[in-house]
Amino acid sequence: MTMKRVNIEIKASCRDQNKVREVLLRSRSAVFIGEDHQVDTYFKVQCGRLKLREGNIEKALIYYEREDAQGPKKSEVILYKDPAPSLKDILTKALGVRVVVDKQREIYFIDNVKFHLDTVQGLGSFIEIEAIDDNGSIGEVRLLVQCKEYLSLLEITDDQLIAGSYSDLVLKTETDY
Repeated sequence: MTMKRVNIEIKASCRDQNKVREVLLRSRSAVFIGEDHQVDTYFKVQCGRLKLREGNIEKALIYYEREDAQGPKKSEVILYKDPAPSLKDILTKALGVRVVVDKQREIYFIDNVKFHLDTVQGLGSFIEIEAIDDNGSIGEVRLLVQCKEYLSLLEITDDQLIAGSYSDLVLKTETDY
């Protein structure tokens, strides 16, 4: 099943995942979806990013275009859910692998807003906030307002904000050696 959607999203380093978890569950009654070990394989593409997510809860081929800017940013996303396992071999041979990101992820939802508490191998702890409009009924302005509200509620400061993706951070650590 293929879906197009618009996200406004934020990625930030997370100093205290326990505090974030407590705020989400106690003060906002977030729904805990579960914990997922995810391996994201990013492929070499001309524009945007193409990744195959392998996890127990979330499995998808994901193509997205997003500016690399700190703070809330718009993503145009195309998801292909539950791809066949052989797709990884096909994409690897056809496009080549750019980088692999291995993470433990806790997934929470409050209405249309998805929260990830991530521990990324070799990088540390992060939080992602994704305000999702999967049918065009919410609009970018409202998504942006939601993200800004959660930035404030979770006390995320500008110095914690990350412009790029985990793939960029992993590539940077690999080239720093």
